[in-house]
Amino acid sequence: MRHRVAVIPGDGIGKEVVPEGMRVLDAAGRRFGFDFEWTTFDWSCERYARTGRMMPEDGLDQLR
Repeated sequence: MRHRVAVIPGDGIGKEVVPEGMRVLDAAGRRFGFDFEWTTFDWSCERYARTGRMMPEDGLDQLR
Protein backbone atom coordinates (compact mmCIF):
# COMPACT_ATOMS: atom_id res chain seq x y z
CA MET A 1 0.00 0.00 0.00
CA ARG A 2 1.32 3.42 -0.94
CA HIS A 3 0.67 6.55 1.11
CA ARG A 4 1.02 10.04 -0.35
CA VAL A 5 2.52 12.48 2.15
CA ALA A 6 3.10 16.23 1.85
CA VAL A 7 6.34 17.25 3.56
CA ILE A 8 6.79 20.84 4.77
CA PRO A 9 10.09 21.04 6.68
CA GLY A 10 9.65 24.76 7.31
CA ASP A 11 12.48 26.56 9.07
CA GLY A 12 15.06 25.96 11.75
CA ILE A 13 15.34 22.44 13.11
CA GLY A 14 12.61 21.17 10.77
CA LYS A 15 15.13 20.95 7.94
CA GLU A 16 17.19 18.54 10.06
CA VAL A 17 14.44 16.60 11.83
CA VAL A 18 11.95 16.01 9.02
CA PRO A 19 14.33 13.99 6.78
CA GLU A 20 15.15 11.74 9.74
CA GLY A 21 11.46 11.20 10.41
CA MET A 22 11.02 10.26 6.76
CA ARG A 23 13.83 7.73 7.09
CA VAL A 24 12.12 6.16 10.12
CA LEU A 25 8.80 5.92 8.28
CA ASP A 26 10.49 4.44 5.20
CA ALA A 27 12.12 1.79 7.41
CA ALA A 28 8.77 0.99 9.04
CA GLY A 29 7.21 0.72 5.61
CA ARG A 30 9.84 -1.76 4.46
CA ARG A 31 9.30 -3.80 7.60
CA PHE A 32 5.51 -3.83 7.47
CA GLY A 33 4.85 -3.79 3.72
CA PHE A 34 3.85 -0.26 2.79
CA ASP A 35 5.62 2.69 1.23
CA PHE A 36 5.40 6.44 0.86
CA GLU A 37 5.29 8.90 -1.98
CA TRP A 38 6.90 12.03 -0.54
CA THR A 39 6.18 15.48 -2.00
CA THR A 40 8.28 18.21 -0.41
CA PHE A 41 7.17 21.84 -0.36
CA ASP A 42 9.45 24.80 0.41
CA TRP A 43 6.80 26.71 2.34
CA SER A 44 8.87 28.52 4.94
CA CYS A 45 9.81 31.93 6.28
CA GLU A 46 12.73 31.87 3.87
CA ARG A 47 10.28 31.55 0.99
CA TYR A 48 8.18 34.35 2.49
CA ALA A 49 11.25 36.61 2.58
CA ARG A 50 11.91 35.85 -1.10
CA THR A 51 8.38 35.99 -2.47
CA GLY A 52 6.15 37.68 0.11
CA ARG A 53 4.05 34.49 0.46
CA MET A 54 4.41 31.43 2.68
CA MET A 55 2.84 29.28 -0.03
CA PRO A 56 1.45 29.82 -3.52
CA GLU A 57 -2.19 30.78 -4.04
CA ASP A 58 -2.98 27.24 -5.17
CA GLY A 59 -1.13 25.71 -2.20
CA LEU A 60 -4.19 24.00 -0.72
CA ASP A 61 -5.02 22.50 -4.11
CA GLN A 62 -1.47 21.15 -4.35
CA LEU A 63 -2.01 19.36 -1.04
CA ARG A 64 -5.17 17.62 -2.22
